[in-house]
Amino acid sequence: MITPKMKRRIKRELSAEKPTIWVGKEGATPRIVNEISRQLEKKEVVKVRILKSALKDEEAKSVASKIAEQTDSTLIEVRGHTLLLYKRRKRR
Repeated sequence: MITPKMKRRIKRELSAEKPTIWVGKEGATPRIVNEISRQLEKKEVVKVRILKSALKDEEAKSVASKIAEQTDSTLIEVRGHTLLLYKRRKRR
């Protein structure tokens, strides 16, 4: 469960960061979803940018929610074509 306070903290910390993953014109391919999952396992939070050509007839929010569902992560924010994803890291 992610609290509103955690959301604010994540947004503040990542606002100046550049996206680590770019979704290209093919859209959210399984390869990109796997890369997002891999980065979420390492860092807990990932910033993703969706190119306009990847959207076609969809909105950024719908693409973001699909990616979040496929990666089992929480969608923190969608701002323009940029989204923030959070997934709690598994403790060993």
